[in-house]
Amino acid sequence: MSNFFKSARNTLDSVKIPDIQMIHSKRHGEILRLLNEEGTITIAKLAERLGVSLETVRRDVKPLTDDGSVLKMHGAVGLAALGGEAPFERRMRENAEAKRLVARMVAATIRDGESIMLDSGTTTSFLARELLGHRRLTVVTNSSDIARTLATVNGNKVYMAGGELRSDLGAALGVSAIDFISRFSVSHAVISIGAVDVTAGLTDYDLEEAEFARMVLSRGQRSMIITDHTKFGRQGLVRVCGFDGFSELATDQAPPRDIAAALSQAGARLSIATA
Repeated sequence: MSNFFKSARNTLDSVKIPDIQMIHSKRHGEILRLLNEEGTITIAKLAERLGVSLETVRRDVKPLTDDGSVLKMHGAVGLAALGGEAPFERRMRENAEAKRLVARMVAATIRDGESIMLDSGTTTSFLARELLGHRRLTVVTNSSDIARTLATVNGNKVYMAGGELRSDLGAALGVSAIDFISRFSVSHAVISIGAVDVTAGLTDYDLEEAEFARMVLSRGQRSMIITDHTKFGRQGLVRVCGFDGFSELATDQAPPRDIAAALSQAGARLSIATA
């Protein structure tokens, strides 16, 4: 009899009964995996991807924000180590078709022989690739990727801003870079942006990037924001400008009504790319 009970006890001991802590740990791992892929993600989208309620996601995210693993933003979360954005190479793969569509539309509005200033965003890098068919462009940029793409082809002149080269962005930033581009006046000043919100305006996740972008916008006869639709409704950490700080916004889908109204009220043109 004792052997029977001993065997039964061993059988029960071997049964793995899932506990709440294990479920939470698994979901925390899934949240971090999704953030590693996307850089930032809204709470609503996170709940949809995980198949749980908004309240459950908020509870799951709280210990991750408390221990510093995750950065909480307005209606969204991001990896704290990435400052709300994924590394440049990964961001180039995110929403690539949408960015390419916007870049192609904007490139069609630029003529041979004109001057253009570009910041180091991923959408501006897509624009540089769409400009490879143009000739005799004068290009001012802080992006090593854009400089490599457009230099020494089709009679282009490329001016590269100096300063500290950020390895995570492949771009020169800081006072020297801003001072350099302040000497130019161009036909088209184009930046990409990390977040567009009706209350906060246009914001980004890095102080030096935001300061550089602000100067770019001030140097063009035409000042343009290019972004894909996923940036609408987000708030970054650093303000770049309000809706009156540029002349045109180009994107791949119509923005929410409140943002469209803010653009209209500020007199900024809205351009939407179509496939």
